[in-house]
Amino acid sequence: MEQKFDAQKNLDRLIGGLNGKRPSLLLHCCCGPCASYCIDYLAPYFDITAYFFNPNIMPKEEYKLRLETFDKLLTHYPTVKRIVADSGQEEFLSCVKGLENLPENSERCKKCLYMRLYQTATVSGGYDYFATTLTVSPHKDADFINAAGRQIENEFKKQNIECAEFLPTDFKKKDGFKKSVELSVRYGLYRQSYCGCRFQGFV
Repeated sequence: MEQKFDAQKNLDRLIGGLNGKRPSLLLHCCCGPCASYCIDYLAPYFDITAYFFNPNIMPKEEYKLRLETFDKLLTHYPTVKRIVADSGQEEFLSCVKGLENLPENSERCKKCLYMRLYQTATVSGGYDYFATTLTVSPHKDADFINAAGRQIENEFKKQNIECAEFLPTDFKKKDGFKKSVELSVRYGLYRQSYCGCRFQGFV
């Protein structure tokens, strides 16, 4: 039987082989609380640019609050750069049209995750790696996310489109989600009670 790919061990091996080098990393951040542990874990080894692209977050008041929380987190990591993308809400609504009534982790969620990863890859030229904080959530499938990231990287390379190498992760490992909760409390971050998608509601 083929051994399952272990994203955490792969990341540990990569970090262990850096030998003082600091690769550049474009890190898609789904929210401040999830990003807290991921940035805390990666910042000693990578030059991070935190990328906020989450067109699924609704309503506007919630989007504003999460962006403010993201910015509050980054005040604790002054070496981390920041990029906030345009909302992309119309593209998101078009992407999930007809799938609005499906449950979490359905085809709607997969399309949303893929869309955010694809957009991250689109702006990743010039970086060594791109990754996402989404794998820290117990509600998200790290295997799907990592497979999608690698598929997108391969598609870009086949089309000779500049793209960073996708960095697989599983930030749930090493009590990542628990540590994100602890860091959120320490930094006084707003922790949302639903993923952001207006079709999902509270989860």
